Parts: sequence; C-alpha cells; structure tokens
Amino acid sequence: MNSRTPQLRAPVAPSLLAGACAAVFTSVLAIPAAQAQTATVAADGSRVFAPVIVTATRFPEDASKLPFGVSVITSADIREAGVTTVNEAIMKLLGVPGRLDFYGGGDYSLDLRNFGTTSDNNQAVIVDGIKISEADLGGTRLAGIPIDSVERIEVIRGSGAVLYGEGATGGVIVITTKAGAGLQRKSGAQVYAAMGSHALLDTRASGTVVAGKFSLDVAGNHRETDNHRDNFRSEIEGASATAQWQVADGIRVGARTGWDQLDSGLPGSLTAAQYADNPRQTNTPNDRGRIRNRNQGLFGSAVLGDWQLGLDAGWRDKHLESTSSGVSTYGYDINAKNYALRARNEMALAGGRNALSFGIDHADWTRDVPGAFGGRADQTSRALYAKDDYSFASGTRVSVGGRSEHIEKTNTSTTAGIDDTMHAWELGLLQPLSTSTSVYARFGHSYRLANADEFSFTTPDVPMRPQTSRDTEIGLRWQAGGTRTEVRAYRSKLTDEIGYNPNADGPYGLGTGANVNLDPTRRQGIEAELSQALGSTANVRVVAARRQARFTAGENDGKDVPLTAKTTLALRGDWSFAAGHRVDAGVNYVSSQTPDFANACTMPAHTTLDLRYAYQWQMLEFALGVTNVTDKQYYTLAFRCVGGQTSSIYPEDGRAFTGSVRIQF
Repeated sequence: MNSRTPQLRAPVAPSLLAGACAAVFTSVLAIPAAQAQTATVAADGSRVFAPVIVTATRFPEDASKLPFGVSVITSADIREAGVTTVNEAIMKLLGVPGRLDFYGGGDYSLDLRNFGTTSDNNQAVIVDGIKISEADLGGTRLAGIPIDSVERIEVIRGSGAVLYGEGATGGVIVITTKAGAGLQRKSGAQVYAAMGSHALLDTRASGTVVAGKFSLDVAGNHRETDNHRDNFRSEIEGASATAQWQVADGIRVGARTGWDQLDSGLPGSLTAAQYADNPRQTNTPNDRGRIRNRNQGLFGSAVLGDWQLGLDAGWRDKHLESTSSGVSTYGYDINAKNYALRARNEMALAGGRNALSFGIDHADWTRDVPGAFGGRADQTSRALYAKDDYSFASGTRVSVGGRSEHIEKTNTSTTAGIDDTMHAWELGLLQPLSTSTSVYARFGHSYRLANADEFSFTTPDVPMRPQTSRDTEIGLRWQAGGTRTEVRAYRSKLTDEIGYNPNADGPYGLGTGANVNLDPTRRQGIEAELSQALGSTANVRVVAARRQARFTAGENDGKDVPLTAKTTLALRGDWSFAAGHRVDAGVNYVSSQTPDFANACTMPAHTTLDLRYAYQWQMLEFALGVTNVTDKQYYTLAFRCVGGQTSSIYPEDGRAFTGSVRIQF
C-alpha cells in the first residue's frame, strides 16, 4: 500500500487441525450448500430437503454432486432473517467473519479463509456472471447491491481459481439477482419501509412486469441513518433495471443498468483509552466520504441440444472522494470492463455422463487519481479455462480443470510493472458411500499477483514475486429426511504470499513499511455445516469453523497472521408457532484475534444475539427486529498494537431496534 495515496483499507500495523474436529462437532448444527432451499413436507408431516441447483460452477449443477462445498443463501433466507445487505447476510447466516468498512454504508470486508487484511484480494466476487473484484486495495462494495433484488448468494469456500482466475485462493462469492436467475416469474411488486435506532429510515421498492416473453425488473432503495458514532451519518440510495426477452425456447437475451451512491461521515479510529471512555466519539469530526457507482451490462444464454452457451458483458464506473473540512484530500475514478463467454457440453459416454465446460474471460480495469501526486493504474487480463467432469453409472465423479491467464499491470507512480502468465489447475473426486452419504476430495493450485497499490509501494529494488498456493480439501456429506450436513477439512500452503509488513524497508527508509512477499504461510482448518428441520414448524441451522492462519518459516515462524480468527460460529433458529407468526433468532461468535505480526496484542472475542418477530397478514408483513440484544461492546477492526494494547480501533454498534412493514402484491 502506498502511503502517499491512502486507501479505504488501511495497512496492517502488522498436520490439519486435529483438535479442531472436537471443537467443531461440539458446536455444529448448520446451513450447507443446499440448506437454503425450501423443504417439502412428507406424508408424516416431516420436512425433506429438495435438491439444490447452484450456478457457482458457471452452469447449473446439483450441489450434492460437486467435489467441493458451496454454501447458499436464498432470497427467502434474506427476508426472514431481516438482513439489509449482502455482507450482513453472509456474515450472519454463514458465519463468515467480517471487518467494518471505514464508511457508514454497511459494507464489511469478508474473510472466507482467514486472509486478514488481504482477504478482499484473495477471493473473487461475481454478480450475474461479471467479476466485480477491484484491482487495488479499495475493497469491493457489496452493500450497494439492492438486497431485495438478490435471488441467491452462493459461497465457494476454498479455491475457485480455475473458473474465476487470479485472487480466488480464499474462495468465491457468487451473487445472482432475481432478474439474472432467468426463472419464470409473474408480474408483481413489493414495498418495504423501516424505522429504527440512530434515526434510521429505510425504504425499498421492487417490481416485475411480465408481458409474454418479455420481462422488466426494477428496484430502488433509500436509506439514511446517524449510525452509532459521531460523524458517522450516512445516506444511501440506488436503483436498478433489467429487461430481458425469451427469444425462443432455451434462448434468452437481456440488458441491465444500475447505480448507487453513498455519502457518509468518517469518524476515524480510536485509541484503547478513547474506546473505553466513549466508543461513540470521533477524532475526525469534519471528514466525509462519497462513493458513486454505475453499471451496465448485456447478457445472453442458450440451450441447443447437448450444448449450453452463455455470454456476459459488463461495464462499470466507480467514483470515490474523501474530504476534510470541505477540502478534497483523496479521490479516484475507476472504469472497468468485463466480458465472459462460456460453453458446456453434456453427453452420454462409455456408460456414464461427461460434462465439458470451457470459456474465455477478458477484463480491463483503470483507476485515475487526480492531483499532483495522482496517476493512472491499469490492469488487463485474458484467460482461457476448461473443466471436465465425468460421472460413472455408480455415481462416482472425477473432475479435472485448468486455466491459463495472462495479466498485465502498470502504475504511472512507479516504473515497475507486471507482465506475467499464470496457471491454475484442480483435480476433484466424489464417491457416494450410500444413498445418503458421499465423500469428496479436491486438490489444486491457485495464484495472485500484486495489485496496483501493492507493487507501487515496495522495498526499493526488490521486485514482487507471484503468490502461489497448493490447496487441498476433503469433505463428507450426509442427508436424510430433514437433516443435511457437510464437514470439510482444508489446507492451503502459500509461497510468496503478498502482504504489507510495517517493519520492512520501504520507499521512505529502513523499517518504514512496504508491501512484500511474506515468509511461507499456511491456512488450514475444519468447517462444518448442518441444517435440521424440527417437525413442520421450526428449523435449526449452524455453521461452525475452527481455522488457523500461521507463518511456517522466517522471523514470524509459528505466529498467527494478523486479523485472523481461530473459531467462528453462526447458530440460527426459526419457529412458526402460529399461522402468520414467525420468530427468528441468531447467535454469532468470533474468537479473539491479533492485529500485529508479533501477536503482542489481542482483539477480544465477541458473541452477539439477534432476534426478529414477523407477522404476515394477507399481503402485509409487520416485523420488529433487535440486533446485538445484549448490547455487547466490541469491534471487528483494529490496526495497531501500542504498548501491549490494541489501538486504531473502529467500534461496532450496540443494541439497535428496527420496525418494518412490507407489502407484496
């Protein structure tokens, strides 16, 4: 990270786990890839989960047949939990730890596999087939996606490098909107309004118009709140529209457009003493920030006999500006273009079924920073990938895939640049043990190159090498009636991991900090997910993980990577105790973590409890929600260790109430 051009993300001031198994199994009850689907009711009144079809593989597939895990959140899960952003849904429903964004717009930096401050650059984000991950340290804005437009969120934990390329070692977040899903729907609309703590006012509206083979989806939202700190007031608004036409059976084309904007105060960080005295206070009462996003796209899909074809094209612009006392201190404009062409052929072969998928990805990304210390950063990538899956008649599935990606990166603030071709591969195997049980394993190689902010702020005369990872995952699935569970063990051994070392020799002198290739690191752990239907009126879900992110050599050998939690747990339950009445409850736990390389300071663990009651009366839903019921004082983001105390703290909210009404027609 270049300290001359501050970013949204500040730099860090700094055997598979045998014991993890016991820790996880004692706490597990959760929502696996398929959990999020509506269950059917058997003759005896019990619940039976239906198969789940996911598209994180770029074409629809049965999640239970994949040699890796995919977790799914549906629009019904989002509505019933009362979450308001994509980030919040992934954190609260899937137990993924997140770190608070500097802005008041509800964004969090999600961390699928314990990458700490570089998590944004080690996982890919896809929206309706378009990769929207940024090529700098600014982070990917998910809270700007209208939550009522989301049909499904799919999360691949672990490498998705073959299908999605650079920076997918930690996983992939795939968001599909209701319009993008291509499902047959009817005309309808819904309007939502909410009021709550911190002067919250939240209004949303969405609708679908279907006329023969043509459909139009629109959505709009406006949210304003004082938030939980001084100088943290924010206003968010946005709108989107998607038009599509079913040209013929199996052939669909369409276009989409959207925009969102955020205006927010920037309260800054607090010292340990300030946090203990008054976590609401600010040290920067005059700092403000603004973000504007616009996007457009075209898409098409076709099913022609044994072939499935898809095309996605997207263009987006992002403008950011931060000010202090009304004077601009930093800003930039991003322009990105993405194109993806994909194909899949499935056919009978030698007594089994063979499915061959392949495609081309093309991306251009440009960031312009105005001013005397500004400049232009560019990134271009071209990739070819192919993946073949063969399913034997017995149900055994063998998967092999590879990707070749040529990447060029430049930044006018430095003479250094990147021009390299990287390769990813994976080999997977799924073996059914019975009608209800299967095991799987996946092995692969993934990669990442330094981004525009990283390779332009390094140790002088020391070029940055590509980051590579050898990835291994094994899993067990079991489903019977209203019970569905999955347990995964994983390990990723990273070489030349890219990160910021505050003690490295940098452009400003010895020990002043720089982006470097870190000593070897290892991520490993156990993840478990299970969903349990309790009769016909209640469900219990939990996602639990025991994880480790640790240096395995060098001066920090044996120490934890900063800002990585060892244990996470998300427990949720719902009960429809009478006609039209529903109660939802959720508990989230994140263990302690350290903000520094020396592991000299500790950020405390935290547990939060959320409750929501909803009453459905004809077309109306009335709801009352309480987040952080116990008024827990905690924080998810801190950057420094000063005299043995954690500092540079960004506090989270305490207890907050929300009352809402929704009408659907």
